[in-house]
Amino acid sequence: MSAAPDRVESETMIPFIDLQAQRVRLNGKIEAAVAEAVVGGAWVMGPQVRQFEADLAAFGKAKHALGCANGTDALALPLMAWDIKAGDAVFVPSFTFAATAEVVPWFGAEPVFVDVDPVTYNMDPAKLAAAIDAIKAEGRLTPRAVIAVDLFGQPADYPAIKAICDQHGLKLISDSAQGFGCTINGQHPLTWADVTTTSFFPAKPLGCYGDGGAVLTNDDELAQLMDSIRVHGKAVGVDLEGRTFDHDPKYLNMRIGLNSRLDTIQAAVLIEKLNVFGQEIEWRNRIAKRYNDALRAHVAKVPDVPEGNVSNWAQYTIEHPNRDALAAHLKEQGVPTAVYYPIPLHMQPAYEMFPRGAGGLPETERLMDVVISLPMHSDLDEATQDKIIAAVLSFKA
Repeated sequence: MSAAPDRVESETMIPFIDLQAQRVRLNGKIEAAVAEAVVGGAWVMGPQVRQFEADLAAFGKAKHALGCANGTDALALPLMAWDIKAGDAVFVPSFTFAATAEVVPWFGAEPVFVDVDPVTYNMDPAKLAAAIDAIKAEGRLTPRAVIAVDLFGQPADYPAIKAICDQHGLKLISDSAQGFGCTINGQHPLTWADVTTTSFFPAKPLGCYGDGGAVLTNDDELAQLMDSIRVHGKAVGVDLEGRTFDHDPKYLNMRIGLNSRLDTIQAAVLIEKLNVFGQEIEWRNRIAKRYNDALRAHVAKVPDVPEGNVSNWAQYTIEHPNRDALAAHLKEQGVPTAVYYPIPLHMQPAYEMFPRGAGGLPETERLMDVVISLPMHSDLDEATQDKIIAAVLSFKA
């Protein structure tokens, strides 16, 4: 008998992310694309994958875009191509999803956790510089790379981070799993990064109907290496120069690789979604502005975007000193919320042994207790958004 109230609540709860609304709006285009891919029969690395890679590269202003199985593998591909190994240090934020740091120990290297900027929640360049100096002074690890995250859709401070990487000879990955499509003065993160990675997990602003990911780069040789690695270390153009091999190059394995290919059906879905993605980013920015205008005077902080930057608003995240009570109140009003991230990575059992930046991570540890995300998606209509806003305003701390 106790289950009945829960059923009523779930029926009246506003969706946190309404993925079906987009599918309906596209009016059968995704279903038709999937059917065409199924009938075509090339279900792994089929022609839709090649088309989507070309479309994605054009959107992201990149020379190369390579699909892969998921956003985590997308991070692993450049690390493998650069031969990241034991004794190396890769600098990452702690206020992010586990995948950012998870890939580093796969290769015996160590993630070094860096504190974040209080405005964007992204890696703080000053804290990054201090962390690199500290690791170099200690002498135990060799700094090799930085993975900057575009958290909640906001671009990291790539001009400053890139300058630091160049000073120390470090590679730079833009982890745009949440932020693909974000820009700084009209430029995508790849303007500064060696590689941009992204995820097509369904809840992402550009999401497929399962798992998927991609890497983008302007480096011709790196693109070939990552193409090889994603298909079991197959031979690629650079490997075949001066070599005779009459069989499929996937049977000539030049390096240790992965099985990380984007399914053709997922590529078909993504082609249709990418066609409207630019417009959806505009809609998300309109929705975020309405939230900011209504909530600024009533919460501790709304998510402001630095001038010249464009966020894709993967999440709309505010700060509130009574976060948990606010979440409970909103649930009673039929408004779902989410907390990203209640336990930062440097405090997680799997990662607590790894190095932390000089001075610790005080901003990261402050945020874990005050951030809360409200419903955000491109099809959030004004009437529903007004209900969410009214619910927040009705909370009496």
